[in-house]
Amino acid sequence: MNNRLAVSLIAASLLTSGAAFAQSTTVQGAQDGARTGGAVGGPVGEVVGGTVGAAVGLGLEIPNAVITSIQAERGPSVVVRERVVVGEPLPSTVELRTVPSHTEYRYAIVNDRRVIVEPRTRKVIKIID
Repeated sequence: MNNRLAVSLIAASLLTSGAAFAQSTTVQGAQDGARTGGAVGGPVGEVVGGTVGAAVGLGLEIPNAVITSIQAERGPSVVVRERVVVGEPLPSTVELRTVPSHTEYRYAIVNDRRVIVEPRTRKVIKIID
């Protein structure tokens, strides 16, 4: 019974923290999930956490078509002093543009780099060099 409770808690915590996996890939999601699950529920938790983490990471990967479409886009680059990193929001002064044919994503060209952004939070989810 204790294993079931631990597995349920692990799965729930990983699913509710999907935003934390926004910058992750499937592999990173699996690794993070296994680490968290192992810490909470031991070996069984590690297996469950890895599986749930991989599923969450897979659901949040950015399609190649999105990346390809913004690589072709031209526009001015905005210079910002803040460090631009995955998981951190862009300053409000940066104009976000809609990704052609993928309106659920936004992007900006910042410091001569294209960044894909989660529109609601303005958090960077991928940096394209």
